[in-house]
Amino acid sequence: MRHKSRVNWPAFSLIAPAIIVLLAIGIYPLLFAVNISFRQYQLTKQYLGTGYVGLQNYITVFNDPLFWESLLRTGQFFLLTVPLQIVFGISIALFIDGIRWRPLSFLLRVLLVLPIAVTPTVVGLIGRLLFNRDFGLMNYLLGLLQIAPVSWLGEPVPAMLTIALVDIWQWTPFVALVMISGLAIVSPDVLESGRLEAGQGWNLFWHVQMPYLLPGLTAVLILRTADILKLFDMVFVLTRGGPGVSTELVSVYVQRVGFRVFDLGVASAQAILLLLLCIVLSRGYIRLFYREVEA
Repeated sequence: MRHKSRVNWPAFSLIAPAIIVLLAIGIYPLLFAVNISFRQYQLTKQYLGTGYVGLQNYITVFNDPLFWESLLRTGQFFLLTVPLQIVFGISIALFIDGIRWRPLSFLLRVLLVLPIAVTPTVVGLIGRLLFNRDFGLMNYLLGLLQIAPVSWLGEPVPAMLTIALVDIWQWTPFVALVMISGLAIVSPDVLESGRLEAGQGWNLFWHVQMPYLLPGLTAVLILRTADILKLFDMVFVLTRGGPGVSTELVSVYVQRVGFRVFDLGVASAQAILLLLLCIVLSRGYIRLFYREVEA
């Protein structure tokens, strides 16, 4: 007996908007970038040179020392920020998880959301005000301690530390919220058994609570790696990649190649390579850190 296949139009109509948005702002731009990464595509020419050039754009990227220098700076920025965000985030999560008065615990969790909710551009503008050499709050506080003003945004090392501090301020709460979710999975019975066997303090955290945090830690590493590889708004508003190129992270460099040099073919090749790097690193994080735990 044959059954005619029917399309469930009511169900399809519910998911259709999400599919259309995904295709419009996700899949199509990705396919477009992949396409022009194999073509000569320069906006400065009278006609867009869309001739197929094969792997020439990728060869150009691999032979570009400025690209690798910006990628190295991005790695340094990652090492400056993410480990501290994880340490501070876990510490905050343990502190909030230990609070037994629910109103205070709820208030602290709400406060953690606030920095995440601020857009990166606004964060950059706030950072420019705080770290301004002449009237910024940071130099005012240093003046109270009889310390000479620091040119936070005008010298290479302070500039890198400044964007790192701003990033730590914004994204440590996100790490804390993820870790709080992991700690919530630990049942009271498991904690009680852990206290009897491992005791209190470091042993309890490392042997009992830490395994429940590993899935969240893996997610944090994946998301923060992707965020830092594409971090542009906050850095551009704060320093524009300067002074010189001391804070020119790889996303800022890709923007320079694409929208200042106007070579979208090479810029697209750079973006595709960063996407592949993010996928490889994500797989590495999952293999190294992810562990299944029983709730």
